Amino acid sequence: MDKNSEIIRTEIVRILNENGKIRGTELAKRVIEKVGNEKTVYREISALVETGEVEKKIHSRAHIEYELINLYESVSNQLKNLHKEINIIFEEIHNFEQTCKEEKISFHERLRSTIHLINIVQSSDSIMKLLSYYPAFKKDKMFSQIKRKIDDSWELIMNNIAHQPEEDFLNQILENLRISQTNTNNVN
Repeated sequence: MDKNSEIIRTEIVRILNENGKIRGTELAKRVIEKVGNEKTVYREISALVETGEVEKKIHSRAHIEYELINLYESVSNQLKNLHKEINIIFEEIHNFEQTCKEEKISFHERLRSTIHLINIVQSSDSIMKLLSYYPAFKKDKMFSQIKRKIDDSWELIMNNIAHQPEEDFLNQILENLRISQTNTNNVN
């Protein structure tokens, strides 16, 4: 599942959490206003129905309602999936650190791998920041576990950077992470 799908699903769950039952057209309209396009939103709604997180009730062809099966289970499932992902990332960072100590890996390969790991952790961290605005997610005990694991991942990355033999390794990473200067002609 890509990050855009994850954001759309989170928005669907948030709206269903706020409203309980809601008509399909109203749900899609509200989600489209915030994120995604019509095709993607309907695909994600259908996926949530297939996974059993959302119940679809058809009253007539023009009147379809959706509601969360069990909000706690839905929130818990999403956080469990995110927790699995961050654990895999943490192991990848730890393995990379061990590989750097044991093998002679080129400067550019270490640089590329470190930047890649930073981008992955940033992405997970961003998802957690978005979810922190929704009380249903923030209240779950898994939320704080994931935050701690993300913090541990950052610490591992920083330790790895600090122990590189090149003095300018951090500078090279920062240089490669910088967003290119925006051309003022492109700004509205």
